[in-house]
Amino acid sequence: MCGIVGYVGEKQAAPILLDGLKRLEYRGYDSAGIAIHNCRHTSLIKTEGKIKVLEEKLGGAYPEGGVGIGHTRWATHGKPSDVNAHPHTDCTGDFIVVHNGIIENYQELKEWLQSEGHVFKSETDTEVVPHLIEHYYDGDLFEALKKTISRLEGSFALGVISRREPGTIVAARKSSPLIAGLGEGENFIASDIPAILQHTRRVYILEDGEMVKITKDKVEVTDFTGNPVAKPVFEVKWDAVAAEKGGYPHFMLKEIHEQPKAFKDTMAGRIFLEKCEIKLDDVHLGRDYLQSIKKIFIVACGTAYHAGMVGKYIIEKLTRIPVEVDIASEFRYRDPMIDKNTMVIIISQSGETADTLAALRESRKLGARVLAITNVVGSSVSREADDIIYTWAGPEIAVASTKAYSTQLIALDLIALYIAKTIGTISEDTIREIATAMKKLPEQAKTILDSVDTLKTLGRKLSEHQDVFYIGRGLDYPLSLEGALKLKEISYIHAEAYAAGELKHGTLALIEEGVPVIAPVTQEHLFEKTLSNIKEVKARDGYVIAIANEGNEEIKKSVDDVIYIPKTHPLLSPILTVIPMQLLAYYAAVARGCDVDKPRNLAKSVTVE
Repeated sequence: MCGIVGYVGEKQAAPILLDGLKRLEYRGYDSAGIAIHNCRHTSLIKTEGKIKVLEEKLGGAYPEGGVGIGHTRWATHGKPSDVNAHPHTDCTGDFIVVHNGIIENYQELKEWLQSEGHVFKSETDTEVVPHLIEHYYDGDLFEALKKTISRLEGSFALGVISRREPGTIVAARKSSPLIAGLGEGENFIASDIPAILQHTRRVYILEDGEMVKITKDKVEVTDFTGNPVAKPVFEVKWDAVAAEKGGYPHFMLKEIHEQPKAFKDTMAGRIFLEKCEIKLDDVHLGRDYLQSIKKIFIVACGTAYHAGMVGKYIIEKLTRIPVEVDIASEFRYRDPMIDKNTMVIIISQSGETADTLAALRESRKLGARVLAITNVVGSSVSREADDIIYTWAGPEIAVASTKAYSTQLIALDLIALYIAKTIGTISEDTIREIATAMKKLPEQAKTILDSVDTLKTLGRKLSEHQDVFYIGRGLDYPLSLEGALKLKEISYIHAEAYAAGELKHGTLALIEEGVPVIAPVTQEHLFEKTLSNIKEVKARDGYVIAIANEGNEEIKKSVDDVIYIPKTHPLLSPILTVIPMQLLAYYAAVARGCDVDKPRNLAKSVTVE
């Protein structure tokens, strides 16, 4: 969740670091800091709060120097405070460290270091690192870091500078993302590409177990034992403008409106209607293997988990292979029944979600083949999976996922069609029917986005309530879970979703006069069943907003308001229905004056357990 940026070069480091940290704000944080070296001294400035607080602390007088590291922290060990903010130093102040991740054995290391005379200032696990480097330093910073990481258990991306070697940054990665940026007369480290995209498009993506030493003229990568590693240069193709708001008041709204393009990009080169073919370049699942599968697990967290619940329904429907959906943070602790006849589908927007990555590794250890769905090329999930489908959604900056979720649904549809065609569980006519409907989704999504006045009004109405409920059947149920999550995470309205048929089993006790209930009714074969549940709500004076397919006039008789979406194939309806749900949440949050892009207590990429 934290952000790292480092610079060494001929320019002033401070403005570059602050700009890079701002471009990592989407990751979520509660404190920030920078450390700058010049030939005479080191400046260390850090504070609880946002980067603007750090800038106020600097007062416009940026410390001079061409080498520095910066950090945005999301608290794990120790509350948010100036003292617990990064960077952290050793006893002497000679060694300065930024860290993403968790050092699991920090307590025993701290106690040992204290017995050696080291004095600690913070409550963090990170602070053991500079003290270890101080302990091991014998004239070579890179060697000291190498010895230090041999003592660490847990996850880390580390950036280190020292006034004993003022023209150098050393860094290392284990289970937390880290890149090195390649410039002319300057080089960089960062936890994510947007931090340095203003300065270079050429990067090394560090793998687990790799270290890097950078000066203004050289970047050297080795493994943890010091053996040189030849790295391919990754050329960033997307433009920096893609990470800007583009005239929208919030990144979230911009990203909601980017969904038609994201749909098109995710399907590009993958659907061939003439041949009735689904082509997935990085997926190599043959007929013999797919016919040997006894079960599929879909494993994910949060919004991606909700996408997996939709995927379960679709994959089972089209392939007739049993599918189980599991929360990644629970999956590996329950001794899952996995073997070589199990396929595991991992879903992670960032490709760095700690729990999901751990589930991937556990699945492979148990003999399963792993197919990953992610939005980030070069991420840990994409590199460690056997097969990969990228959701070409582009950068998603807002913490609340929108276009990443809907493109995950498209990816799951593509997987279902690919498997079904390979093993012959559905006809070519059915494949062509669904694929044809998929091709229409971008324009249908644009239709929804071109007419949002009703959604603005309804969002403002919802903003006046403290409780909102969602109900649905079939595919409308997992979609309701996602709608409720969006509302509560950005507007802070208490929202819960239930299978509509469960109302009589307790939930109906929560319905009273005026309580809003949002009810998607896009599954026509379940319409009458859901309608009866809606009537139960209305009989108790609940306020019902329905989301229905165009042409459904019957629903108007039983609800207070209706949001219509273009009609599509029933299996694809969640891709369109989620858009008005996202907008309802957005407009409710705006009406309540919430920080839509950076909701409290949340982070974009959850890289620790």
